[in-house]
Amino acid sequence: MSTEPSTTPTVETSMTRLNRAQLHRELPYIHVDDHFIDGAWTPAEDATRNPVTDPATDDEWGSVPAATSAELDRAVAAAQRSLVEWSALTAGQRAQYLLRIADEIEARAEDLARTNTLENGTPISETRGAAANAAGIFRHFATLSGWIDDEDIRDFPAAPDSYSVVRKDPIGVCALIAPWNFPINLVVVKLAPALLAGCAVVIKPASVTPLSIRFIIDAVAAAGVPAGVVNLLTGPGRFGDALVRHPGISKVAFTGSTPVGRRIASACGELLRPVTLELGGKSSAIVLPDADLEAMKRVLVRSCMRNTGQTCYISTRIIAPTSRYDEVVDMVAATIAGGPQGDPLDAETVFGPVASQSQYETVMEFIDSAHAEGASAVTGGRAASIDIDGRSGRFIQPSVFTEVTPQMRIAREEIFGPVISILRYDDAQGSDEAIELANNTEFGLGGIVFGADAEAAQAVAERVDSGSVGVNFFGSNHSAPFGGRHDSGLGVEYGVEGLSQYITYQSIHRKR
Repeated sequence: MSTEPSTTPTVETSMTRLNRAQLHRELPYIHVDDHFIDGAWTPAEDATRNPVTDPATDDEWGSVPAATSAELDRAVAAAQRSLVEWSALTAGQRAQYLLRIADEIEARAEDLARTNTLENGTPISETRGAAANAAGIFRHFATLSGWIDDEDIRDFPAAPDSYSVVRKDPIGVCALIAPWNFPINLVVVKLAPALLAGCAVVIKPASVTPLSIRFIIDAVAAAGVPAGVVNLLTGPGRFGDALVRHPGISKVAFTGSTPVGRRIASACGELLRPVTLELGGKSSAIVLPDADLEAMKRVLVRSCMRNTGQTCYISTRIIAPTSRYDEVVDMVAATIAGGPQGDPLDAETVFGPVASQSQYETVMEFIDSAHAEGASAVTGGRAASIDIDGRSGRFIQPSVFTEVTPQMRIAREEIFGPVISILRYDDAQGSDEAIELANNTEFGLGGIVFGADAEAAQAVAERVDSGSVGVNFFGSNHSAPFGGRHDSGLGVEYGVEGLSQYITYQSIHRKR
């Protein structure tokens, strides 16, 4: 999933491709040997290393240590100790720290962007917006301090001489577990509300993207956040299970795949531990008969193949009316085929590589299944060979399949790669069939309705069984809740609703 802003970052067309060797010399935190525990970078105990690989070239360019159970114990203990000082501050005082963190993140924007691109292959034109968006999230949550600090008095409906004082207390030490596709903002959307609420955290980044998050930790330290409030441990996926089950953890926030989310939910259910899960998606873009295809074209990549298709909420299924099916196919195919694919460090690149070898193999399996089941690739449909400094990484051609039926795998399962399916519906009978197709999924995360009549489009959107639906575009609003239904997750992020996920309530009943 991504919850970054809906505006497209400015592409620096005059900039040539960045030199990888130079970047590897300039960037800090390559082959690191420490974790951030109790306010300091602390040498790792174990010599076990997890490599970091550039997916555009398959070159290993860094590594991080694997945390031990003893290091986890120390990080959680530090977080628990810090709660005494941190939770004693007012939310307004903590908001001042959030504002300083935002400034510090923006000061690290370019190094953060380059590191992120080298980790997961996200085009630099995208990652250059990560710091600004992360800073915006911190600044937005800072505005919500009054919701916590303001006195909340509630009368007894049947007893006028009695009232309740409703307190909003921090839930405790939180485990924040992030995915690899948007490794900065999918941490920050958890970290900012947790800090404002008065919680302390232990962060585990994805094993694919363990380095860019260190810029956020540096920003936290530079902002003067007390020692122990924020801790960072790196390690493989199995380390996440130890973090989730640690007895000192009070709440878990996870973004990632639905299968892993199920395991985390099971563990948290067993432990009666609150959990927020932002999981997979299989969202649809319903094209109404009156849709403006030129307007749809302008937002197509951002809405349906953002980050080379590695975004949870994007509408990878386009449901087009029979009366305009060929028009929609032509527009989508031309738009996707026209997006440059290549070195993600080139500011002109729209589509980069797939982030990991395992994901590359998964996406190619889906493409093979589409061919075998009778779908037609009008553009793409195979692996891509992209030469970068004499090497080729994990590239797959951005692909658009037509004549897709609801029974095909590419229409039912989350692919998380550069693949769009175009299904058709009979618009002679209205929009009922389109809505039925959009809701014919176990997921319920995003969606879009394209139509010239915005009110009619909203009426259709209201019938889509999904946590968020856009009308003629899709974007993330920092002040509105974002979350999934069904297999797309539990709980929400963003807005005061997202902040409330880190609060535990206490009602104190009194007589007047």
